[in-house]
Amino acid sequence: MLTRRILGALVGATALSLALSVPALAEPIVIKFSHVVAPDTPKGKGAAKFEELAEKYTNGAVDVEVYPNSQLYKDKEELEALQLGAVQMLAPSLAKFGPLGVQDFEVFDLPYIFKDYEALHKVTQGEAGKMLLSKLEAKGITGLAFWDNGFKIMSANSPLTTPDDFLGLKMRIQSSKVLEAEMNALGAVPQVMAFSEVYQALQTGVVDGTENPPSNMFTQKMNEVQKHATVSNHGYLGYAVIVNKQFWDGLPADVRTGLEKAMAESTDYANGIAKEENEKALQAMKDAGTTEFHEMTAEERAAWEEVLTPVHDEMADRIGAETIAAVKAATAE
Repeated sequence: MLTRRILGALVGATALSLALSVPALAEPIVIKFSHVVAPDTPKGKGAAKFEELAEKYTNGAVDVEVYPNSQLYKDKEELEALQLGAVQMLAPSLAKFGPLGVQDFEVFDLPYIFKDYEALHKVTQGEAGKMLLSKLEAKGITGLAFWDNGFKIMSANSPLTTPDDFLGLKMRIQSSKVLEAEMNALGAVPQVMAFSEVYQALQTGVVDGTENPPSNMFTQKMNEVQKHATVSNHGYLGYAVIVNKQFWDGLPADVRTGLEKAMAESTDYANGIAKEENEKALQAMKDAGTTEFHEMTAEERAAWEEVLTPVHDEMADRIGAETIAAVKAATAE
């Protein structure tokens, strides 16, 4: 059922579509760019950079309004809002496309599928990435780019050194069947929860732990309510910058060209700072001293990989064996 907020926003979206049909635009075209994380994360900074460049390269024909920290919509609402035209642009995490019916994107959730950023970018900046974005067209969505956040670490209020340490822990995850399988493989109890609700859930013990890149963990102050963390780098968290297809296709060609240039440059910027921001966040949390961070040995990592990599085969029917093979082939190039 549609939320009242989405229905209300549709009034503005309808007015916008009417404005786009007028040859001479008296007012700037408004692009509402909604996301669920803090402004000082890599995604938040990337969105701010896009706002700056979009307005510059369209000579003021576009007014980008960025709404961070779930100000407009929570995780489960935002994709519906985009499809209905209540917002024009999002940068959801890649796990969000599974519930939409495009399970191929859950390949990014597979544990230990990317060795490092170099292997990852062979996918997101190559033909495999273009193939994945094209699958969104049938859902009324145009995919513009992939933005990095980073590789995830595990946190809880007890040490997480071996897979056995997860037994019975309630671990918050995004809505993703792959992440459910990951936690099940570890013997944990997966708990799907909106990102904006995680801090309080950790604080009150509704969940025991979670997985996040350091920048998300730090900016949401999760380190204040998590006593232990392991720098596992077991999984990747990234985003797809997407727009409402009807809105995008209806833009004047020169405006779309300016926005494409702005997106290309803001993508380079966002991806360029992601690794650096995560390193800074990790160090800041270590300095704060509220969480004890464990650096994995090669033997510990091997034990985690032994338990988690079977998830690749387990999820092949859901994600698509061809998609998994394409990603693995690209990372091997």
